[in-house]
Amino acid sequence: MKNLTYISLVSVLLFSASLVSAQAPTPVPPPPPPPAASVPIDGGLGILAVAALGLGLRKANKNQEKETDPQL
Repeated sequence: MKNLTYISLVSVLLFSASLVSAQAPTPVPPPPPPPAASVPIDGGLGILAVAALGLGLRKANKNQEKETDPQL
């Protein structure tokens, strides 16, 4: 009878010790954002494109004026 009580007591102590020592799971960090979303559009390229378009329209306008008015 003493052996059964001893085994029961040791089992309960081991079980309670395992519950106390159990740790919470480590939280998983959120995934990083996609790389395309974090890259800003460069404003300098837009300004360069608008300037090139303006110069091209100006040249086309001058060429059209020369064709309609031969004195220029």
